[in-house]
Order: sequence, then structure tokens, then C-alpha cells
Amino acid sequence: MASKVNIHEAKTHLSRLLESAIAGEEVIIMKSGKQLVRLVPVETAPKKRTLGTAKGDFTVPDDFNAPLEAEILNEFEK
Repeated sequence: MASKVNIHEAKTHLSRLLESAIAGEEVIIMKSGKQLVRLVPVETAPKKRTLGTAKGDFTVPDDFNAPLEAEILNEFEK
């Protein structure tokens, strides 16, 4: 259930309302009986990628670092 508060109460109890919103409670700030805004927590940053999760999905050819053939290299130099 959402907490509905007027602007004056929101100013007075902002810290408490922020804690409630962070905890998952919907907090709606109203003015003259009309809903103005809803306090919601900012989404957390995505977790860091774990290296090696694609292991076995592909293989790197043995000649990966070999010099390019002349005709392919010429295409880059046009």
C-alpha cells in the first residue's frame, strides 16, 4: 500500500520517506489532493561482468596474430 503525504509533511519527514521508498514502499507526494510525484529508489548499477563465462563457446585460431595476406592488407590501404 502506498503512503500518500502532502508537500508540507514531505518536507518535514523527508528522511523517513526516503528510507521507506528505499525499503520498497511506494511514497506519493500530493498537493491539494492531487498526486504530484512518486518516490522510488534509483536502480543499482549492474553487477560487474565475470570473466570466462563464454569459455568453450568459441575458439581463437592458431594464426590469429599472423600477418594478413597481401591482397587483404591492400583492401585496408585504399
